[in-house]
Parts: sequence; structure tokens; C-alpha cells
Amino acid sequence: MMEWTALGLLLLGVVLAEPVSRALAGAHWPARDPVGALLAWQAVGLAGGLALLGAGIVYGLAPLGPSLPAALRALDAASPARLGPTHVAALVAALLLALRLVGVLVAVTVRTQRARRRHRDLLDVLGTPWPAAPGARVLDHPVPVAYCLPGLRSRLVLSVGVLDALDPAGVRAVLAHERAHLRERHDLVVLPFVAWGATAPFVRGMVCAQIAVAALIEMRADDVAASRCRSSELVGALRTMGGAAPAAALSSFTTALDRRLSRITDPPPPLPRAVRVLVRAAAVALVAAPTASLLLA
Repeated sequence: MMEWTALGLLLLGVVLAEPVSRALAGAHWPARDPVGALLAWQAVGLAGGLALLGAGIVYGLAPLGPSLPAALRALDAASPARLGPTHVAALVAALLLALRLVGVLVAVTVRTQRARRRHRDLLDVLGTPWPAAPGARVLDHPVPVAYCLPGLRSRLVLSVGVLDALDPAGVRAVLAHERAHLRERHDLVVLPFVAWGATAPFVRGMVCAQIAVAALIEMRADDVAASRCRSSELVGALRTMGGAAPAAALSSFTTALDRRLSRITDPPPPLPRAVRVLVRAAAVALVAAPTASLLLA
């Protein structure tokens, strides 16, 4: 019984990591419900990780009991002698995968936090506090640049070029967009997917997940900003900001920006309420499936 459960978990993990991730990344409906799509992506990542790790653990401990809880209770000093070579190999593979996932996540998190700390220290020295927007700092630079630096001591950053290029309504639109990133902690949403992509960059589905989630958080911030200002103001501000992109980045950057501007100007109809509820229920069920399999294996 446990062997079949392990096989099912392995297949689920592989399917979520590759074909499901590719399909979700290429789907059109997430643009109509970015929040639901982000929940779906988080469910895919969590369920896929649980399934792959659980498959190795369940198969590895199968000789010790009829279920995973029973096998864990039966663990003692004599347990290794009751395990065959394939079971030991499965446990070692699960341990190595867990170490890889956790290690990459910790390394990415630490590296990101250090970079943000250095960046924040530089901003505090080079940036000028802007009374018109509490928490914002202005950099003396002619190129229109605006971004946020998330964290417990978050920062909103604008360049002088933004204030020169945009009227007050455009500046408010840009600030609304960046504040949405800070308020909803989009940095925490995208961080696991950055680590996931770095864990196995040869798996195309994991790389697609990282790109898709990054696009969705921009859509979500656009939606929040559009609800607080006129769409024309947001589009104009984003077009002005996008015009400052480096020439080498214009090919891909402009294509992505044009899609965002089109979505703001002509927003797609939201998913029907019943479908949105179904998406969220499916995300919960997806995480519950490997969890229940592990508890009942």
C-alpha cells in the first residue's frame, strides 16, 4: 500500500513541476484573476515539494509499517537493518532533495536580505526624504526611475527624473503601484519561486513558474493602482517609466510592458465569481492531497 502511495506522490510531484507548471504559465485566465492565480502557483509549489519529498520518505519507510505514521512510530535502532537498498536510496534522495530545497531557499533569502540592507544604507545616504510621500526618498538622477525596497524598514524610491517627467497625478499612480508591492509583500510571494527555479534550473516548468509569478505580481500592483487613480494616468506614467529602460533590454521589456499597458487600457473581464471560488478551492485541495496521502499512507 505504501509503495503505491509513494508512486502516486512521485507522479504528482513530477506532473506539477513540469507539465502543470508549463500549462499554468501559458494560460490566459490568470490575467483575469491575478490573486487567484498567485494562490494557484503557491499551491503548485507547496504540493509539488510535499509530493516529491513525501514519495521518498513513504517508499523508504514502507517496510516498517502499513502506514507512514505507523512506520514512524516503529523507528528504532534496528530499523535500518529492515530496509532494503532501494528503500535506503529513496530516503537518501529525499534527504538530499530537502537539503537542496531548504539550502537554496536560505541562501537566496540571506543573499537578498544582505543586498537590501546595503541598498537601504546607500539610499539613506544618497536619497533625500520627500515630505509629500512619507517613507519615500528622492535620488538626484535625471532618468525616471521608481521602485520599492521591501522589508521591515521599507523604502519608496523616486528619481528627480520622475518628478520632472510626470505630473502629480502620474506620480501618485506610480506611488500607488509601488505601495501595493510593499503592502501585499510581493517580495515574499516571489522569493520561494526564485529559490525553486534556482534549485533545478534544468526543469523548464520551474523557470516558467518564476517568470509567471513575477508577471502576476506586476498585474496585481497595476490593478491596485488603477483602482486608486485613472487608468490613463497609470498608463501614461508606466509608458514614461518604460521609455527609460536600457536599450539592450528594450526587446523583451517593451513586449512585457505593452501587454501590461493593454491590460490596463482594456482590462479583461474578471472571472465569474463561481470560477474564482473554484480556483481557490482547487488550490486548497491541491495542497491537501499530498498532505492527506502522507498522513494516511
